[in-house]
Amino acid sequence: MYKYKALSMVLFVCTLLTNTLLANENKVLVATIDGAINPVTTEYTLRVVRHAEEENYEALILQMDTPGGLLESTRLITKEFLATDVPVIVFVYPSGSRAASAGVFISYAAHFVAMAPSTNIGAAHPVTLQGGADSSQTAMMEKITNDAVAQIKGLAKKRGRNIEWAEKAVRESVSITADEALELNVINFISPNLDSLLSQLDGKITTIDDQEYILHTKNAAVVHMEMTWRDRVLSMITNPNIAYFLLMIAMWGIFFELSNPGSIFPGVIGAIALLIFLYSTQTLPVNYAGLALIVLAVVLFILEVKITSFGLLTLGGIVAMILGSLMLFETPDNILAPAMSISLSLVITFSIVTAILFLLAVGLALKARQRKVTTGAEGILGEKGIARSVITTSGQVQVHGEIWSAYAEEEIPAGSAIRILQVEGLKVKVEKV
Repeated sequence: MYKYKALSMVLFVCTLLTNTLLANENKVLVATIDGAINPVTTEYTLRVVRHAEEENYEALILQMDTPGGLLESTRLITKEFLATDVPVIVFVYPSGSRAASAGVFISYAAHFVAMAPSTNIGAAHPVTLQGGADSSQTAMMEKITNDAVAQIKGLAKKRGRNIEWAEKAVRESVSITADEALELNVINFISPNLDSLLSQLDGKITTIDDQEYILHTKNAAVVHMEMTWRDRVLSMITNPNIAYFLLMIAMWGIFFELSNPGSIFPGVIGAIALLIFLYSTQTLPVNYAGLALIVLAVVLFILEVKITSFGLLTLGGIVAMILGSLMLFETPDNILAPAMSISLSLVITFSIVTAILFLLAVGLALKARQRKVTTGAEGILGEKGIARSVITTSGQVQVHGEIWSAYAEEEIPAGSAIRILQVEGLKVKVEKV
């Protein structure tokens, strides 16, 4: 009896110790950013950071491969990294990845930075696609650049990284390899994979809330937190090229619905594409002058169908569409404009396809106007038939299976072939063929 009680007590203690050890097991949260920094990736990153805080993770590792992105989105991420009480490690991974432009700011805001071999970091100079070089724009770009320099220098000082190189990355767009970054104190480690990084981080000391924090990451449990399906869909929609594609589909659908009322299908597809595009404009830096030019292009295309201008309206619409497309997502709020702009090849392709479609539509409309009327009373003018009776001042003829009252200037025998000369209400004037 006592033997069973002792065994039960031992089992209870073992279970309690096991649960305690499992509860205290170190966990590392791993998230991934692959693409431009925009409001969707920002929302995802902030959610990951807060989850790591709530669940008391030992550290958060952000695997990153980015060409850059929006300035405001980048600021929100760096502010969250500076305020969190969980050590954040940016890992430029896998090989071939980059931390360009906005990625430099995010890396400098992290507690530790690691890069896989054959990766690069840099090229953080603010860029705008507005074009021109007037004094007002030059002054604006200088302000944006100075603001970005001040931000990167503050981050470098906070994390004890190379301030001089950080300023060069912003002012001169310099970019360096992983080996160079380690030598210049831009990053902390070169790690070929996640396991290697966890071993390198183990025992490292960082400062959180002015207190030293020792990382215990060796053999830590790794938990991955990927983007949800919603994040992925929204991220796809907010890609400028996808948004532009949706706008073109909306334009085509609405145009063909207005040109052929009652078609329904083009109108439904166009309306859906337009609504999705309007959603994407809430997260993309839309230039409304560009959008207005594209709307003008649609109006000109529609007018070409209604008014014969011999292609002048179509030509104006094509020019307006190309200019509007190039301007659509241009804004000085971009840290790296190409990451948030439309591919020039896509603009040219859609412009050519759109021009061909609308020229075909205009050609068909012109042919329809020139085609002989085939319905109603006018549709039988010039048509041939058979006299069903003798025709003088009255009689009957059969044309296309229909019986018409008829008259003729000269008598026409029954059974003769006749031609319709004139339609007067329900009576026709005929002649003998």
